[in-house]
Amino acid sequence: MSAVLVGYTATAEGADALALGARLALVTGGRVEAVLVLPGDDRGAADPSDSGYDRHLRDTAREWLRDGLAVLPAHVPAKGHVRYGESFAAGLVTAAAEFGAELIVVGAGGGGLRGRHRVGSVASELLHSSDVPVVLAPADAREVPVDAGLPRITAAIGTRPGADVLLEEAVSLAAASGAALRLVSLATIDLPAGADTGVIRLTGATHAEAVLEQARASLPPGVTASAVVATGDRIEDAVGELEWLPAELVMVGSSRLAQPRRLFLGSTASKMLRELPVPMVVVPRTRGGAGARA
Repeated sequence: MSAVLVGYTATAEGADALALGARLALVTGGRVEAVLVLPGDDRGAADPSDSGYDRHLRDTAREWLRDGLAVLPAHVPAKGHVRYGESFAAGLVTAAAEFGAELIVVGAGGGGLRGRHRVGSVASELLHSSDVPVVLAPADAREVPVDAGLPRITAAIGTRPGADVLLEEAVSLAAASGAALRLVSLATIDLPAGADTGVIRLTGATHAEAVLEQARASLPPGVTASAVVATGDRIEDAVGELEWLPAELVMVGSSRLAQPRRLFLGSTASKMLRELPVPMVVVPRTRGGAGARA
C-alpha cells in the first residue's frame, strides 16, 4: 500500500489538505501519512531551546494531529507523525522519502478565495524542491466528502515537448483510481489591440488540437481519454470556460526551466491556478520511477 503524504497544520488549510489526502488514499488503495513539521535543531538563538519547551511543543503537535485525524472516517488508513526540518517544506520532502510517498498534499495559503488557490510559502518552497508530485488543495477542499471518489482527472497537455511524463503520471493515477481521463490543451492569445486575432486564434487552436491528437495516440492500449481545446483571450478565460466536476483533479507538468526531477510552477500553470476550483497536481519534468502508483 503506497502513501499519500499530507503536510498538516492545525488550520483550515491543514484540514483541506487532510481531507483531500484521505480522498486520494481511498480511491487509490493507499494510506495517509499526516506529517506536522517542527523547527529543527538549527533554529535561531532567539527561540526557546529548553527541553521542557521542546516536549510541550512536540506534545501539542501530536495532539493537533490526533484531533485532525479524528475527523476522518474510520475506514481511512491514516497515521500522524511529528518530524523536524529546517523548514516545513524541507521536512515534508524528507518525510516523503521516508514513507515512500507518491504524492505530497498541502493546503492553499491563507487568504485564498473560497474554492480557489493561493500559493503560500510552504507550497511555493515545495514547488521548487520536491521530487514527487505536489497536490495543491484549494480553499474549502474539506467540503468535498472524503468518500466522493475521483470522477475525473484532467491533464493539461502543453504545446511544448515534455508532456510524456505528465501523461504517464495521469494515466497511472487514473488506472489506480478508476477515474475518467480528460486531456485539455489551452489555445489563448494575449496581443495588443489591432492584431489579427482571428487568424492567430485559429492557428493556435489548430496547433492545440494536433498536440491533443498526438497525446491520445500515445496512450497505452486499452486506455481512452476525452480531449478538448479550451480557447480564450487569456489563460484565465480559457480555464474559466471549461466545465469542472466538484471532485476532479487537474494535473500539470512543471516548468521546462525546472531542474531535473524537481518542480517549478510555470507561468501558464500559475495563471491556471488562479482560476481553478479544483485541486492541482504538479508533476516533475522527469521521474525516477515508473510513474505514480499512489
